[in-house]
Amino acid sequence: MKIEHLAIWTDNIEKLKAFYETYFEARSNQKYINKNTMFESYFLSFSEGCRIEIMQKPSVQDKYEDESKNYKGLTHLAVSVGSETKVLSLTNRLREDGYSILSEPRVTGDGYFESVIGDPDGNRIEITV
Repeated sequence: MKIEHLAIWTDNIEKLKAFYETYFEARSNQKYINKNTMFESYFLSFSEGCRIEIMQKPSVQDKYEDESKNYKGLTHLAVSVGSETKVLSLTNRLREDGYSILSEPRVTGDGYFESVIGDPDGNRIEITV
């Protein structure tokens, strides 16, 4: 058994797609559009692991207001980049490009070397070895 994909609602599907392609080497399929329901989606694939489906529909409401606070439900997506050096490098690149760094690179209590950033919609991404 495996997780096939996770899904994320957004109000700017092209911006979110570009973010994951630019910083996490995602590859996108062709956009699916249902004109009747005004639903749009992309599946983003990575070299390993599950895919992410990003979806947009005008009627979807915001979940939360403050990305620095915790909320019930799926709380983060962890992406392994392969080394501590890559965690540091990608975190710095995202900082320079104006993204929120929610937790600086560090060794966590459970032994992970990671940082936590907010994607363009405020979803938490753990960047880990």
